[in-house]
Amino acid sequence: MTRRLAEVAKKVGVSEATVSRVLNGKPGVSDATREAVLTALDVLGYERPTQLRGDRARLVGLVLPELQNPIFPAFAEVVGGALAQQGFTSVLCTRTVGGVSEADYVDLLLQQQVSGVVFAGGLYAQADAAHGHYELLHERKLPTVLVNAAVERLDFPQVSCDDAVAAEIALAHLRALGHERVGLLLGPKDHIPSRRKLETFQACGGDPALVEHTMFSLEGGHAAATRLIRRGATGVICASDLLALGTVRAVRRAGMTVPADVSVIGFDDSALMNCTDPPLTTVRQPIDAMGRAAVDLLVAQIDKALVPADELLYEPELVVRSSTARART
Repeated sequence: MTRRLAEVAKKVGVSEATVSRVLNGKPGVSDATREAVLTALDVLGYERPTQLRGDRARLVGLVLPELQNPIFPAFAEVVGGALAQQGFTSVLCTRTVGGVSEADYVDLLLQQQVSGVVFAGGLYAQADAAHGHYELLHERKLPTVLVNAAVERLDFPQVSCDDAVAAEIALAHLRALGHERVGLLLGPKDHIPSRRKLETFQACGGDPALVEHTMFSLEGGHAAATRLIRRGATGVICASDLLALGTVRAVRRAGMTVPADVSVIGFDDSALMNCTDPPLTTVRQPIDAMGRAAVDLLVAQIDKALVPADELLYEPELVVRSSTARART
C-alpha cells in the first residue's frame, strides 16, 4: 500500500497524504487532482478502490494496426496531444501478428473502464473481417470514433480522408504529364478505402487491367508493382507511401528509373517522404485536422452530447515532389 501511494504521488506530483485522501473518498481535494490521481492509478495498473470503480477512468484507448508505417505514430501523436488538452490520457494499443488482437484490446479497455476508444486503420475497414468487438462497444454505449472509411453496418461517427478525391487528383496529375498507361496499386480487395479509390479510378476511365491488390507493406508493393511494370504501366498510383516505396524498388530492380521511366505517387505523406530518393510525390492526408476532429467527436460523446453516426470527409492535397515527370514520347 505504501509503495502504491508513493508511486501514484510521484506520478501526479502531489503528496502521499493527498493520494490517501482520494483513495479513501475524503474531502479537501480538488476535482482536477482527484481525477489526476484516479488516472494515475489506471495508468500504473492499480485497481481503483471499490467505492470509486463507478467512475470511468479519464483514459481513452487508441487502437492502431501497427507502428512501422510512419503515418500511424504521427496520428497517435496528434490524437494523444489533443486528448491531453482535454484532460484525457491515451492508452496506445497496437495489434501484433499472432499476438494481441483488436478484440483482445477491446476486452482489456472495457475492463479498465476507459472513457472511449479511437480506432485508426482497424478491422472495421475490412469487409471480410470479424466485427463482433465493435458490436460489443455499441451495446455498451462506449463513446467510439473510427478514422477512415468503414463498412456500412457499423453505427459510429467517422473521420475520413476523401479517397475519391485522392484517386482523382493523382490520376489527373499523371494524365497532365502525358501518362496514358496508369496503374493503380491498392490494399486487399475487402479494404474499404481501397474500394473507394478503385471506384473513382474506373469512373475516371482508368484501365481495370492495370489494377493490383496487395498487403500494405514495402514487400507487397514491390511484388504488385513488378506485375504492373510488366504490363507496361508508365505511372503508378499507390494507396500508401510504403507501397510507393516498394514500387520505386520494383522499378529499379527492372533496370529502370523513377521518374524517367515510371512515375510513382504515394498516399499519406508520411514522415521523411521528402527525404527519399527521389523525394516522393504523394497525396497528403490532413491528419492534424482529422485527429483533432476525432477527439472532438469522442469528447462530445463522453459529455453526453448527441453525436450522429456520420462520416466527416476531409479533402487531401497533392504534394508534388520528384517521383513524377512527363511520360516518355
